[in-house]
Amino acid sequence: GTKPEMAVRRVAHALGYRFRLHRKDLPGKPDLVFPRRRAVIFVHGCFWHGHGCKRGARMPKENREYWSAKIARNAERDAASVAAIEANGWRVLVIWECEMKDADALAHRLINFLGKPTSCGGSREDPGVADGGEVADDS
Repeated sequence: GTKPEMAVRRVAHALGYRFRLHRKDLPGKPDLVFPRRRAVIFVHGCFWHGHGCKRGARMPKENREYWSAKIARNAERDAASVAAIEANGWRVLVIWECEMKDADALAHRLINFLGKPTSCGGSREDPGVADGGEVADDS
């Protein structure tokens, strides 16, 4: 995973959430998947996914047409993945790299999106590996 993705995973895990990683059976292979909550999180780098922030608006000086087209395709693919996941009854949260400077704010966002974490001392969000996804558990 990317550095921003790892930061989100650390915060989610510290809050007590258990999740799957990059489930191949969901459009766009979301970065974090919370099956029982029917919720997914995508962690997007601002440049690569075409965010409207300062970092996302920066375009390399060389080969601008290539980069512009590539980033536009990435954004189109992202939108299609989100729409397909939502059409199947899942909730989607996109966290942008530029929104991750404040760990407390990130924690509040996760709680607002996912609801309170279960306090079942170490129980997994989705026991078993029937879907082939990795279980994220640092223990």
